[in-house]
Amino acid sequence: MPTPTKGARLGGSPAHERLMLANLATSLFEHGRITTTEAKARRLRPFAEKLISKAKRGDLHNRREVLKVIRDKDVLHKLFAEIGPLFANRDGGYTRIVKTMPRKGDNAKMAVIALVTERTATAEAEAARGTRFADSKPVADEVVELPADEVTADMVEEAEADAEAELADTDEAAAEESESKKDDES
Repeated sequence: MPTPTKGARLGGSPAHERLMLANLATSLFEHGRITTTEAKARRLRPFAEKLISKAKRGDLHNRREVLKVIRDKDVLHKLFAEIGPLFANRDGGYTRIVKTMPRKGDNAKMAVIALVTERTATAEAEAARGTRFADSKPVADEVVELPADEVTADMVEEAEADAEAELADTDEAAAEESESKKDDES
């Protein structure tokens, strides 16, 4: 028998909790953000992120697995056509929970759970560099490998000088950028 999740069930029975999470996930994908209690938001986050991971894969099997949970075909299409590709370069962390003021009637802790639409700092840096962080591709456009006995001291000195010149250019560009930011702030 599978071990049940820790904590009280949302709404009493396991079936009711499963259906409630499915409805919350459907609303989240439809509207992009929803306001709910903090406990429901915390239970929804891993549930929704697993569905988004399946949508990123996008094959028929995963579409049918998500269809078991999200029964609204319009929301399912939005999940696979828009939301999945939006998070194609993001490894997890698709949702954000922000705590808000307590509910007026019963003082329940409330939170807003929303899909994260901002790009990560790593993705922005990769876009600026035009590379992928995890790739181990050489920096040079063309790599010529020579046997060790054909490499001369002049070649080594020339390669070191080129590397120093590129480093100096990047340092100058960074200095100019920081100066322009200082000018904008003043």
